[in-house]
Amino acid sequence: MKKVYFLQTCDTCRRILKEVNTANFELQEVKANPVNVPQLEEMYEFTKSYEALFNRRAKLYKEMDLKNQTLSETDYRQLILDDYTFLKRPVFIVDDEIFVGNSKKVIDDLKEKLT
Repeated sequence: MKKVYFLQTCDTCRRILKEVNTANFELQEVKANPVNVPQLEEMYEFTKSYEALFNRRAKLYKEMDLKNQTLSETDYRQLILDDYTFLKRPVFIVDDEIFVGNSKKVIDDLKEKLT
């Protein structure tokens, strides 16, 4: 299986999608088609952590003052399901591995996996 969750309006996501050959990938734009419970559970099976899938750079994170709250795994899960901006992007699932976020190391590891 090859799938990528991304945000079309995100410059970083667009840049990464250009760098990576996504010809055989199923693409899911998370604003138009938000992540559902089975998809999030699938990601969780790889990471074993909703926090690892959570985007702390989202504007809502600051607006809701979440940094000053103690969040549980259940909280992270619900926030991701409630609003697409809370999913760290992009998320690539390639066979039996997941690549979450846009750090150089994550993208380099993804490119290595695809070669």
